Amino acid sequence: MARRRDRAPVQFPDRDAIIAFIRTSPVAVGKREIARHFDLGIEHRGALKSLLRELEETGSVERGPGRRLAPRDALPEVCTIEVTGTDADGELLAKPVGAAHAAGEGVRIFVSPERQGGPLITTGTRLLARLSRTGPDEYSAKPIRVIDGSAGRVVGVFLTDERVRTGGFAGRVVPTDRRQKTEFRVALADAKDVQPGELVVAEVLPKSRLGLPQAAIVERLGDMASPRTFSLVAIHTHGIPTEFPAEAITEAEAARPVEIDGREDLRDLPLVTIDGADARDFDDAVWAEPDRGEEGGWHAVVAIADVAHYVRPGSGLDREARRRGNSVYFPDRVVPMLPEALSNDLCSLRPNEPRACVAVHMRIDADGRLKSHRFVRGLMRSAARLTYEQVQTAIDGSPDDTTGPLLEPVIRPLYGVFAALSRARAARGTLDLDLPERQVLLGADGRIDRVVPRRRYDSHRLIEELMIAANVAAAESASDRQMPCLYRIHDAPDPAKVEALRPVLDSLGLKLARGQVLKPRHFNDIIGKVEGTPHAPMVHDLILRSQAQAQYRPENIGHFGLALRRYAHFTSPIRRYADLVVHRALIEALRLGLGGNRQETGGLDELGEHLGTTERRAAVAERESMDRYTAAYLSERIGTEVSGRIGGVTRFGLFVSLTETGADGLVPISTLPTDFYDHDTRSHALVGRRWGRTYRLGEPVRVRIVEADPMTGGLVLALLDPEDRWSPGVTPARDRPRAPRRPPTRPRKGR
Repeated sequence: MARRRDRAPVQFPDRDAIIAFIRTSPVAVGKREIARHFDLGIEHRGALKSLLRELEETGSVERGPGRRLAPRDALPEVCTIEVTGTDADGELLAKPVGAAHAAGEGVRIFVSPERQGGPLITTGTRLLARLSRTGPDEYSAKPIRVIDGSAGRVVGVFLTDERVRTGGFAGRVVPTDRRQKTEFRVALADAKDVQPGELVVAEVLPKSRLGLPQAAIVERLGDMASPRTFSLVAIHTHGIPTEFPAEAITEAEAARPVEIDGREDLRDLPLVTIDGADARDFDDAVWAEPDRGEEGGWHAVVAIADVAHYVRPGSGLDREARRRGNSVYFPDRVVPMLPEALSNDLCSLRPNEPRACVAVHMRIDADGRLKSHRFVRGLMRSAARLTYEQVQTAIDGSPDDTTGPLLEPVIRPLYGVFAALSRARAARGTLDLDLPERQVLLGADGRIDRVVPRRRYDSHRLIEELMIAANVAAAESASDRQMPCLYRIHDAPDPAKVEALRPVLDSLGLKLARGQVLKPRHFNDIIGKVEGTPHAPMVHDLILRSQAQAQYRPENIGHFGLALRRYAHFTSPIRRYADLVVHRALIEALRLGLGGNRQETGGLDELGEHLGTTERRAAVAERESMDRYTAAYLSERIGTEVSGRIGGVTRFGLFVSLTETGADGLVPISTLPTDFYDHDTRSHALVGRRWGRTYRLGEPVRVRIVEADPMTGGLVLALLDPEDRWSPGVTPARDRPRAPRRPPTRPRKGR
């Protein structure tokens, strides 16, 4: 082995290289680790010490425990965090709050699963936690204690048995949150005549020294056996407001239809709403015609409910809408952002009824480019309430009594402008990920009929493209007039996540562009190459996980996924407060009458944070409700063998997405063939140390349904024929010769 003096001289690293190494190291480092990484010798000791002192003095790095170095923006070892939800693999995610908030921008914090059975931890819970870095922008958090949040209450099912019905106790509450393992005793005096099997909200009482912790029933929600309670579990677990204050109700009921005064009359324009068959409110209507001034161009109108006319800044309605942030949709109900007097009546663009609107006239050329736009405040009358299925069936050649008269004058021109907008989308190279959705179909009695993938038609895409065009027009109008606004931004992927994606793509013979600014089309090239192959679902998942999360911010940085420079949510003010904020900004900037508002950037920044939190809360609640419905449906199919694919790989097992229902179930690591499995985060796989069995993200599998718990929404699955899954060249366990038994040895003292 060559000695150091025989080697070529080592080039001393510059400050940027050392900072990059410290930043990308999953743990804090010292001089020894830096010297080893850059192959520095004793002759470099003085220079390294001086450079590190300079980095520390300039604030580029800081010293922690043991005088080890970490990036200046690293999170402290102990800090306050707030649980924000779960990731695709079901692990709890959190964000830093308080003094550490600024340093935690873009950081992912995973709450350690071994501690989730202690205090009740749900979305919104704040914890004092000990953090350890597990990657450049990732931390693992071990909760020390609950600070506040939803930990004082528990949503669960009341059960009774002889084990508990002694000593003055009526029964116990079993939490519906699958991460919470602690049960609670309920005293007779605190039971409120609750019956076994009821879903309840209970207040956690101070701990006693012996036995289970106690709780008192504060609300009875209904029989857990009824599917209609599944949504209630999510609503109460995540603290979603359901009752409107009296002030908001009074204001909503006092609202009256608007007159034409000062508005553009759009009542003779055959605008139509196109929504799902289960839609409960209609806040957008569309119409198009060929543009007489440009060959192949289009004149399109998107009319949006004029919520700003009814919900004025600072009113009781406004305060409550801001607090809720958005409507939340469940299979059996909706928790609206606005009272029904507005959301289902005056602000809903119901057919053949005059409705106030904010409309945008758009001129779109033959290539789908937005050439010009003009916003107006109008009065419209919807010509028809259409569904996606109706419209698609009509354009495919089978119109019904409603769509027949509208086919040529309304529906066909809409598909014409859709074709142009689709060309523009393809030219921009927007990120084109396949994200299937589930749909729970309920019978007349509220019971689950079936769970199916939600079908996607061109009629869905038609509405999406028109809404995107209207959102772009809104963002451009606010920006051009320098009006502070809440933009919908989507940052480029974190380079560290992209680097983590490369090894998996390399193993599939796929190359992601290096040395240039990544754009959505680079990801689309990868997606196109795996289309129709067994690897396609895995690649879709990995690309999705590498993307940044969309946010609401007053600073516009564009929308990476849509490949747009300016974008703002404008088209759904009935169900999203962010859209109402944009409406007010446009009304103020364009001088369209009363109801406008100019907000300062600082206030918008705080508002964007709040709306991001309510958006994530709604997404988690909707997903958990869907999980419970699906588990109830599958609970009658225990033992059934079904197809799926590995949709998540964690330290504690595999998550398998079932093909038919889209449900995710856990295959516990303890049920895999006997071995010690390492979680390979780079290749998203569990790899057996001894026999080399590998379970990789995206692989198709056959599983048996072992457990399906409607109370928690949890599924437990078992892989079929796991002994047939081994790496090439590895002998299956059943065919291996047994190793000779070693003679017993005398155990050492203390073991």
